[in-house]
Amino acid sequence: MAIGRFQVMATLQAARAYRLGLPMESAKSWGLNRAIFYAAAKKGLFKRKITPREITPPKIPGVEEREVREEIAKTFQVFNLGDEMGYSVEMEGKRFFVIGDKIQTPQDFHKQIESRFGDKFPQAWEEALKLVEKFDEGILRSQRYFYELVYKPHRDELARKWTEMVSEG
Repeated sequence: MAIGRFQVMATLQAARAYRLGLPMESAKSWGLNRAIFYAAAKKGLFKRKITPREITPPKIPGVEEREVREEIAKTFQVFNLGDEMGYSVEMEGKRFFVIGDKIQTPQDFHKQIESRFGDKFPQAWEEALKLVEKFDEGILRSQRYFYELVYKPHRDELARKWTEMVSEG
């Protein structure tokens, strides 16, 4: 299965967030959130704002959705990673990011990103971490500089390299 720019963006954004101090689960949520954000922005899909009460919580066995939604809505806030902003909520003491009415969870990251790599994701993750470690914190804290200096110059090379790595099995 091919690794595309979407998976590259999500992985590099997660590595960036992790390097800037977010815990792994939150970093994966950030990575998927930013990949979705940029893909939607490219397609011009942002038309209306979602209120905290409209957020769709993940399914939690034995808990009514309305009950969970009300608890999650209380934690809704703007989160800044450097000069980049995203909407976030807290669940079980952990920060997760939101696009539209959907919370991006580590399980979503696994389903949409890691699973494309099969058992090769740990290798791609290490490579992503090594790449972001080459850049100083100022570049990583800048939305523009991260995009222009980290993601854009490496996206096609990483997509090609990671696709080959996955294909080789």
